[in-house]
Amino acid sequence: MDTTLQDPLVGQLLDGRYQVQARIAAGGMATVYRAMDTRLDRVLALKVMHPSLAADAAFVDRFIREAKSVARLDHPNVVGVYDQGTDGTYVYLAMEYVAGCTLRDVLRERGALQPRAALDILEPMLAALGAAHRAGLVHRDMKPENVLIGDDGRVKVADFGLVRTMGTHTTASTGSVLGTVSYLAPEQIEDGSAGPPADVYACGVVLFEMLTGGKPHSGGSAAQVLYQHLHEDVPPPSTYAPELAPQLDDLVAAATARRPELRPQDAVTLLAQARTVRADLSDAQLDAVPPQAREVPEGGSAAGSEDRTSVLPRAVAVQPPLPLEEPQPDGEPLHRTSRLELPPAEAASAAEPTTRLRPAATGRSGAVAGLLRARRKAVSIVAAVLLVLGVGAGVWYINSGQFTTVPAVLDMTQAKAEKTLRAEGLNVEVKHAFSPNVERGHVMATTPENGKRIRGTGTVVITLSKGPEIVQVPELAGTPVADAKRKLRDLGLTVGTVRKEFSDEVAKGSVISTDPAAGSKRRPDTAVALTVSRGAAVDVPDVTGRDRADAEATLRGAGFDVKIADGTVHSPHEAGKVARQSPGQGSKQGKGDTVTLTLSSGPEMVAVPDVTGKSTDEAKRALTGAGFEVEVKKPFLFPRDKVESQSVAGGEQAAKGSKITIRLESAL
Repeated sequence: MDTTLQDPLVGQLLDGRYQVQARIAAGGMATVYRAMDTRLDRVLALKVMHPSLAADAAFVDRFIREAKSVARLDHPNVVGVYDQGTDGTYVYLAMEYVAGCTLRDVLRERGALQPRAALDILEPMLAALGAAHRAGLVHRDMKPENVLIGDDGRVKVADFGLVRTMGTHTTASTGSVLGTVSYLAPEQIEDGSAGPPADVYACGVVLFEMLTGGKPHSGGSAAQVLYQHLHEDVPPPSTYAPELAPQLDDLVAAATARRPELRPQDAVTLLAQARTVRADLSDAQLDAVPPQAREVPEGGSAAGSEDRTSVLPRAVAVQPPLPLEEPQPDGEPLHRTSRLELPPAEAASAAEPTTRLRPAATGRSGAVAGLLRARRKAVSIVAAVLLVLGVGAGVWYINSGQFTTVPAVLDMTQAKAEKTLRAEGLNVEVKHAFSPNVERGHVMATTPENGKRIRGTGTVVITLSKGPEIVQVPELAGTPVADAKRKLRDLGLTVGTVRKEFSDEVAKGSVISTDPAAGSKRRPDTAVALTVSRGAAVDVPDVTGRDRADAEATLRGAGFDVKIADGTVHSPHEAGKVARQSPGQGSKQGKGDTVTLTLSSGPEMVAVPDVTGKSTDEAKRALTGAGFEVEVKKPFLFPRDKVESQSVAGGEQAAKGSKITIRLESAL
């Protein structure tokens, strides 16, 4: 039964312009219809918000934001938005209509895709998201349902309904996380934040699903799936499809790293990595068939509908080899290698045209004719010899002369192997693969193999070892940081952030711990963060006001280095004494850290204002404004609010910051 007949909008004219023809799909926020724009006479898609949500201003704002956000993107792989409006209780978007299916439809029928087809879909996806990321937008809901594949093979990203500008929070007012749980990045689950790396994570999950036919995390509830996103890495696709190349495992691992800073920074960066992987794979690797892939009967899908797989690129058919012999029109077979038969000398002479001599033409004429016949015979012999030599040389060149053998370069470094091969006139192409036996960076295999014949100008593919496919993080506690970094690089791991903290047990400059912890198993190129000791924490003593020599001796005795700052500053302390120190008293530093001392040039002398005869408040304001401290003394009986005298007379110089005492008058 056609459910579109029961939809009240089907057959209606929306907003006086859009003739609704059929319902295409329905989601949690809106329903999508195929419609005709009666004004421009073109087919388009109408996305109409559910009337029950139209009363919610937040949903309407998000709906309209999609139109404005996508309208900013002019990209061939983004579904375009033409118009936005309302008609009574209906809020709608008018969008580009893509005749075809979704990636979800393809996966439902095909199960899994060959790497070539998966990359053909992934690359335009990333191109669309890259345009959004460079425009400051994040999709936040990438999944196969939002990837449209047209009947003409074009791939477009749809449903920017959850799009937000970078840096904004991504949770709804209820605190629930937006998006689809199977494709949520860990940071979206933890605190609701989402930047371009969140879209990169979702694309990595989609790539995993295309290669294996299933999601990387599953469970009986959404909570179980969310827990796995937070605490478990996405497994390598080759775990489920062993035929897949390790480069595809690396691509999925990079995109789905649980920490966003370890992923490609945006879709543009991931697109570049995907293209590098494609270029690194052979045709056999690109056309590997995952065990989860299902055959689709020719002429349609298993369900009898249109062939969803027709939108995917087909592998180029391989021509069968030609037979050694092909029948010719005269019935004789064509021999691809023939032997040249030369006529015997006698037959050649007999075949030459001769002139019968008359009896009268004997003597000299007969001698000349004999000489000519001899010369012709010699020329024929020489020509035959040269022909045999030429044919032999040609056969030798074709079979041996233009070839050389591949020299032995196994276990050489890349530089040495390339030098050896180029010395033989050969070109070099480099690939990488894991190896548990060959040292990282050394040649583990060549194509063709050592000793095989190859044209003198041919190309030898050398495969360099990436080390073991799984690396165990070494125990580095107590190791000097320089040695720890070298050990990580030797194992194929990268050095992550280096953080310093105090330790009473580990020497300064040595490693306290690593993240991941020692013994953890990780893929090569995984970043390992180091926590490095600053040494034991020591309280910094207060040396302000002391002589320079005394201050330096005290600090060095406590285990600190001392630096004297350039220049001096005014302070209450005498010239040459310590005016201030950094870090100050009470702070904790490691032994060997530096404390900087600034010396005093003595107090700054300023003129004292005359405040006699003024009230107490007026006197205080005048003196503190000039940089002095004020002490007020009152008579024992009947004080008046009027200054009688001051400790330093007005107009005289006094040290800035020093104390001035004012005495009030008595009424007696």
